[in-house]
Amino acid sequence: MTGRPAPAVLPLPLRAWLGPIAALAALVVVALGALYAGDDEPGTTDTRILAAVDGAGPPWRHVALAVDFLGEPAGAATLVIGTVTGCLLLRRPRAAVLVVAGTGASVATTKLLKPLVGRAIHEGSLSYPSGHTAFLTAFALVVALLAAGRLGLGRTAGTSLVLAAALVAGAAMGWAQVALSAHYPTDTLGGWCTALVVVPATAWLVDRAADRPAVRTADAGRPEPR
Repeated sequence: MTGRPAPAVLPLPLRAWLGPIAALAALVVVALGALYAGDDEPGTTDTRILAAVDGAGPPWRHVALAVDFLGEPAGAATLVIGTVTGCLLLRRPRAAVLVVAGTGASVATTKLLKPLVGRAIHEGSLSYPSGHTAFLTAFALVVALLAAGRLGLGRTAGTSLVLAAALVAGAAMGWAQVALSAHYPTDTLGGWCTALVVVPATAWLVDRAADRPAVRTADAGRPEPR
């Protein structure tokens, strides 16, 4: 035992910026949910984006299906298990917990929000926010957070890496969901923002829970005052 604390999964330099970003994302999730609550038709913004995408034909449909698979149970489990294994091999158990908790909490949040919002697509299938988009965005966020911490990136570089990873993953899955007519475009935006809210909060909770035993151990080792 070296006595050194385990590396935080939410690096301290990133907290100052990710907090306000998460708060803004939460407002977007709530605003879109209120705007489209109970709807079963695309909104004006959705219609414009759908007209631009206009479905995905071969070979783009195959690309969309491949991306969509990453959000399906088998694909998601493969990503999570592979990343957790890598974290454990690198002796980063806290990171392994975040991989599972961050992605799982993001998807669970979308499942809780869907019946509350009640937006439907394809004759009653609840669609807001997109769970597929939330999962892949959350996964990219977690990996980027771990990379930023391991590389010791500062506030600007670390936040840029995290947001870029989230944007690429969210855009890829969002496009796939719209191209396959599985979600309205605003559903995918809601899923993206959901991950931006949940992952930083989960990372903070993981760090807080993991640091408590270390604090208690340190307090126990201090001599009693005379």
